[in-house]
Amino acid sequence: MRRPALGAVLWGVIPFVGTCFSVGLWDRIEPRVLGLPFSYFWLIAWLFLTPLCIWRAYRIEAKRDTKKMSEGGGA
Repeated sequence: MRRPALGAVLWGVIPFVGTCFSVGLWDRIEPRVLGLPFSYFWLIAWLFLTPLCIWRAYRIEAKRDTKKMSEGGGA
């Protein structure tokens, strides 16, 4: 088992940071976005953004695997 690429790790950490360490930015009721308090909107937005970030991390790793296989370093 090898270490993941730094880019994949960073893309995987983005949703965690966006939801956990940004509370000071979104911990309020006003303004309202699409009729929802901003705090709800922020968390719901991350429900949709998280799979995109994880998909990007997966693509980075898949590209690395393809490159390794083409260089003859297969399993």
